[in-house]
Amino acid sequence: QVQLVESGGDLVQPGGSLRLSCAASGRIFSINDMAWYRQAPAKQRELVALITRGNSATYADSVRGRFTISRENVKNTVYLQLNNLKPEDTAVYYCNADIKQTPWSGNLYWGQGTQVTVSS
Repeated sequence: QVQLVESGGDLVQPGGSLRLSCAASGRIFSINDMAWYRQAPAKQRELVALITRGNSATYADSVRGRFTISRENVKNTVYLQLNNLKPEDTAVYYCNADIKQTPWSGNLYWGQGTQVTVSS
């Protein structure tokens, strides 16, 4: 089947940077939109950034100008560069992808999450 595996989460001081990666593997025909979500304790999961197959990106207002989403289609991988991190960015970050396994069928897949903690 299909798996999404995230990496790159860590403990970082305010103002610091991280780069998250998410690689898709398995039976993949093509990948449409890829996105990063996050969920902080006692809060709902929220969309952080989304990138289309054509590299058009959108961001949540809270991260615009600080985070950058990118992708490498040949590697089935999406990245999230997090700069100028703030304590309120602390959350589990999840990768999400719209993956077609055949030309006629596809599903949304989620990764297992990677913890980002911003604290001094």
